Amino acid sequence: MTPPPSSVASSLEETALLRAMAAIAPSGVQVGCRLIREGDEAHLLPEEALSIPARQPAMRRASGAARWIAHGLLADIGFNDFTILRAPSGAPAWPRGITGSLAHDNEMAVAAVAPASDIGSLGIDVEPAQPLPDDILALVATHADVTDALDRDLAGRILFSAKEAVYKAVYPLDRQILGYEDIAVDLNAGFATTTTGRRARLAYCVAPRVVVLAFVPG
Repeated sequence: MTPPPSSVASSLEETALLRAMAAIAPSGVQVGCRLIREGDEAHLLPEEALSIPARQPAMRRASGAARWIAHGLLADIGFNDFTILRAPSGAPAWPRGITGSLAHDNEMAVAAVAPASDIGSLGIDVEPAQPLPDDILALVATHADVTDALDRDLAGRILFSAKEAVYKAVYPLDRQILGYEDIAVDLNAGFATTTTGRRARLAYCVAPRVVVLAFVPG
């Protein structure tokens, strides 16, 4: 088992990622991040814990870390101790008038929230800043995607993360399941379109992790 990172290293990585995320977040969007730690499942409020079916400790730790971030972001805009239940679709259920999104990879959790009056719908995704395996890229990429302005080593990873974030942003609006082939991403222009007719704006950072924000204007 890989030993947990030191508290100093954790703080440095979190600080660097938070700065990068804040730099790409549109006006009105609050963001946060946290390296997932042993015991983070304890940050799930009782009803949250009951609403999450996953029993694997790693998944529950990741959910706890993401919700810990979101609880803080919501408190900053006046929603103290709000219980973020997992809806039947798998998406988190936000307070009325708020849009938000949670994500995690194996080590880092992230969250974003915004007033729905500013941002109609919001999606976020996080990935390690490493090349995407070729077999996964073959499933994700289509001829409609535009990524030529990006670092070739990370273009596939950013594309994958963008489509994950777009799906999270548009599903609450249309309630339709989309595959990767249903989302066309133009990372040069910073937007994506879906077969349901939605258009989402994109913003991303690549260090120390790949994070993509997708948002539909209010």
